[in-house]
Amino acid sequence: MTSDSLIKYFPDITPLQLQQFEQLPELYNFWNNQINVISRKDIDQLYERHVLHSLGIAKVMPFRPGENVLDVGTGGGFPGIPLAILFPETQFFLVDSIGKKIKVVKEVASALGLQNLKAAHLRAEQVDEKFDFVVSRAVTRLKEFYPWVKNKFSKDSKNILPNGILYLKGGDLGEEIAESGLKVKQYSLKDFFNEEFFETKQVIYVKA
Repeated sequence: MTSDSLIKYFPDITPLQLQQFEQLPELYNFWNNQINVISRKDIDQLYERHVLHSLGIAKVMPFRPGENVLDVGTGGGFPGIPLAILFPETQFFLVDSIGKKIKVVKEVASALGLQNLKAAHLRAEQVDEKFDFVVSRAVTRLKEFYPWVKNKFSKDSKNILPNGILYLKGGDLGEEIAESGLKVKQYSLKDFFNEEFFETKQVIYVKA
């Protein structure tokens, strides 16, 4: 898969955004050789398994200028970095409990010239700001994840869905959702993307 797929699914991206997306494979290959943040088998499929997967959230939630988004357990910068490229007027705060991963995030964001992204070596519970949305990618089960972020939301909602969690997950989630006791809305990424990888991938929305 190449950056052409991004144009297919996101036809409104600007030349600058396309250039930033096209820089990602080289940047992640470079940093992954020093600090392993992406599995070796996935690095060759970066666009599909990391970039496009991250942008599945954008198909559910078009973030608005001035909104603040927290990415919990960002790892090497997913979903936060692709979303920050796509929504340059939305502010993103990426946190991870592993410092060397945050180093990669900062280096990649700097190389891309992203002005709307900051990153910190923090656990979610240590963040004391308020956000419109919290995004994450399969960090842990919903039951454990929700208490980390339930007090992190701004009161005022101004988007198509009320403020809340947008969580990328895969597989059969019935049991996990049931044990969480949360009321969720599920969005299947196969409704947005044709690739087989997305067949079982979902965005889980939980209202704050």
